[in-house]
Amino acid sequence: MSTQKPIRKAVFPVAGLGTRFLPATKAIPKELLPIVDRPLIQYAVDEAREAGIEQMIFVTGRGKTAIVEHFDIAYELETTMEERGKDLAVLDPTRATPGDIITVRQQVPLGLGHAIWCARAIVGDEPFAIMLPDELMVGEPGCMKQMVDAYEAVGGNLISVLEVPHDEVSSYGVIDPGEADGALTEVRGLVEKPPADEAPSNKIISGRYILQPEVMRTLETQGKGAGGEIQLTDAMARMIGTQPFHAVTFAGNRYDCGSKTGFVEATLALALERADMGSEIREIAQRLLRD
Repeated sequence: MSTQKPIRKAVFPVAGLGTRFLPATKAIPKELLPIVDRPLIQYAVDEAREAGIEQMIFVTGRGKTAIVEHFDIAYELETTMEERGKDLAVLDPTRATPGDIITVRQQVPLGLGHAIWCARAIVGDEPFAIMLPDELMVGEPGCMKQMVDAYEAVGGNLISVLEVPHDEVSSYGVIDPGEADGALTEVRGLVEKPPADEAPSNKIISGRYILQPEVMRTLETQGKGAGGEIQLTDAMARMIGTQPFHAVTFAGNRYDCGSKTGFVEATLALALERADMGSEIREIAQRLLRD
C-alpha cells in the first residue's frame, strides 16, 4: 500500500494577459476561449477531477474574475433553461461545490515560479499538482491521472514529458534522463531550450507537474532567471538529487493552445472526434482543402 500523501490540490496559473490572442483577449481571459464548446480552463479542471484532485487553486490577475464565475451557479441562466425545458446536464462540470475553488492574486508578472509561490499558504505542507491550461492534454486516462498513478508508485516529484523530433528540442525545456522503466524515467537534470546538438534527450516538459511542498521554500529564496523572471524550472533543478524526481511520458495528444496554430489544431482535432459533428467537420475540412 502506498504511503505517499495524496494529491488533493492543483494550482492553475491563470494570471497571464494572453497578448498573443489579442484582440479576442481584451475582455475575455484566454483560459475561457473555447475549444469547440468548452473553455480551456474547463478541460484542465475536468482532467484534475478525473485524477482525484479536490481543490482547484487559481492564481489570477486583474480582469480574470470571469474564470471564477464560470464555475459558479448561474441562477438566471439555469432558471430560464428550466422554464424552457432545456437539459441542464451540460452545465454540470461548471458547478463547483463550496470550497473547491480558491483564488489568489499574482499582483505583478514575475514568472511561472512566482505564480506558483503565490499559492504557498493554500498548498501548505502537502504535495500538489500544477496544471498549465494552455497545454491541452487529451488522453484516456488524462495526463494528470497517469501522473498520479505513477506518483503513488514512486512518490517524490514528477513532470510530464513528450517525445519530439530532435530538431525541435531547442524550443522547449528538456530532461537529462537516467534509468527508464516503461513510461517512467529518472530525471537527472533539466535543460532549458538547448541547441539540438547539445540536448541530453528529446523528452520535453509539457505543462503538468506533481511537486513536493519544499519547492515553495526553494522559490522563496530564488533570484530571477531567464527573462528576468522567477523560473519554476530553476527551482525544480535545485531539488534534483535531494528528492526522487521522475518524468512520466504522456500517452496521449498534446496541443499548444498558447499559440494560434495550436489552438486551431486542437479545435479541429477535438471537433473531428465528436459524434455529433465529426463527420460534418471532416466534410467541411476536405472541401476547404480542395478549394
